[in-house]
Amino acid sequence: MAEPFILCADDYGQNSAVSAGILELARVGRLSATSVMVNGAGWPGDAAGLAALAGGLAVGLHLNLTHGAPLGPMPKLAPRGRFPSLGGLIGSALMGRLDPSEIAGETDRQLDAFEAALGFAPDHLDGHQHVHTLPGIRSAVLSVLRRRYKGRPVLLRDPSDRLTALLRRPEAVKAAVVTALSAGFARQARAAGFLTNAGFAGFTDFTGIPYALLFEAFQARPGPAPMIMCHPGLAGSTDDPIAARRPQELQALHRLPGLERLIWHPQRAVPGAPLDWPMARGT
Repeated sequence: MAEPFILCADDYGQNSAVSAGILELARVGRLSATSVMVNGAGWPGDAAGLAALAGGLAVGLHLNLTHGAPLGPMPKLAPRGRFPSLGGLIGSALMGRLDPSEIAGETDRQLDAFEAALGFAPDHLDGHQHVHTLPGIRSAVLSVLRRRYKGRPVLLRDPSDRLTALLRRPEAVKAAVVTALSAGFARQARAAGFLTNAGFAGFTDFTGIPYALLFEAFQARPGPAPMIMCHPGLAGSTDDPIAARRPQELQALHRLPGLERLIWHPQRAVPGAPLDWPMARGT
């Protein structure tokens, strides 16, 4: 890659095993960013360890609408107090059955939980299973972000990429589906005054091919401001469909030669100060 890429570990706070694995990598300079799941079992208890590293780590919200319980009542989306499956959420989004006020309310609650535990606004926002880009969700999310963070350089993850790039990487079909569902999101995010990455990789089925080989493929045909997602964690993760894969990713990311020289490293002198994202400099 000609430019450093943003390496973002998802699911911090889902449970303490996931959080501890992410902290291991962050402490040795092998992550650019992490995204926090504030309705997880590890939050807000794991916030202190993360806050201590925030000077050199981008910290954002991993908006969650498909795993566990919402932070407040959502009688239409979660009438029994549990979020729907991803398939159920996508179906409701595409059929126009989502209530924007419910989505906005839960987005506000999750942002409040993030800020209450860390004491600063998120550097970025993405979605668990990329739900933030779905039709019927994106507009509500952007409305909340404009109200709360107008003028702040918040990065919104664009999980799409060019077809020519996707075909060179693992899980091209999954990536293409996400790209289709995310069509137009980056344009809307930028029109609302926010930053986006340009180029995205990290899709995997969490089985089979060794992660080190997958990671090499993730770097094929990067965009001009690329991001790679990952899902490391320690063994012992609970209530987690990818628990067995997390330690493999953790060990691979520890061992990849020169990884710390390939990734972007955020820097800020004051905790919670806005980051100078490379996208803001036109890279």
